[in-house]
Amino acid sequence: MVGFSEIPSDITIVTGLILGLATSFHCVGMCGPIALSLPLHGDTKAKKLIGGILYNLGRTVTYAIMGLAFGMLGQGLSTLGFQKMVSIIAGTLMIATVFFPKLFKFSNDVDKGLYSAVKWVKLSLKSLFQTKSLSGLFFIGLLNGLLPCGPLYFAVIVSAGTGNVVESVLFMILFGLGTIPLLLAVTIVGNFISTNIRNKVNSFIPVIMVIMGLLFILRGLSLGIPFLSPTDEKLNKVMMKGKMQLEQYEHQHDSTKTKSSSKSMSMGEHEGEGCH
Repeated sequence: MVGFSEIPSDITIVTGLILGLATSFHCVGMCGPIALSLPLHGDTKAKKLIGGILYNLGRTVTYAIMGLAFGMLGQGLSTLGFQKMVSIIAGTLMIATVFFPKLFKFSNDVDKGLYSAVKWVKLSLKSLFQTKSLSGLFFIGLLNGLLPCGPLYFAVIVSAGTGNVVESVLFMILFGLGTIPLLLAVTIVGNFISTNIRNKVNSFIPVIMVIMGLLFILRGLSLGIPFLSPTDEKLNKVMMKGKMQLEQYEHQHDSTKTKSSSKSMSMGEHEGEGCH
């Protein structure tokens, strides 16, 4: 089965970090109150820093799990031969969320189910805020990653569109890591980002979403554009090269293992002779 080319995959993964950095300004406005009110453990700045890191790592773990789930979905569709379609649909959805946001509003029945889930998350967060422990901060981050978030939904679409579980997980991890520096700073020193700056940075997020959408559509169309939309022939060559490298690595690994086993047996025989 033909997979995505290596270079566009690298671009997709790096974009996860860039998207995370840009999204963090949005997060300051939406999740800032949670970050500012975290029950940080300890009186020293070092302990507060550890608590802030654990909270943010918790969010990143949740994002990674989402990347695993949606990456499996995307890879499953790709395995069935729908990889190009997955890429094109994902790219179209990315662009549609920017120009037609009303299309992605949930129905009343979905809203009720979503409200119940969000209510459970908020109640659980309220309980964890009273624990004041390092483990509690990590679990606060885990649950916070489940709260409704527009940029997160977009990131999930991208991860599914990669058509590869590993790439999907890496994308979501880097997305989460990209949001950490600013949110961690807000957690430790307070909200120092003005609303005006946040609004200016947030205005670039739709641009990133459209660019990513176009890249995914181009990749799915296989137009023969170097690095952006490789042909099926090019993809086949990449896959064959990767397969050959994997087989070569497995052969070398088996040879090394065989030599080590033979050497151990030889040493055992010499030791046996010495005992006589």
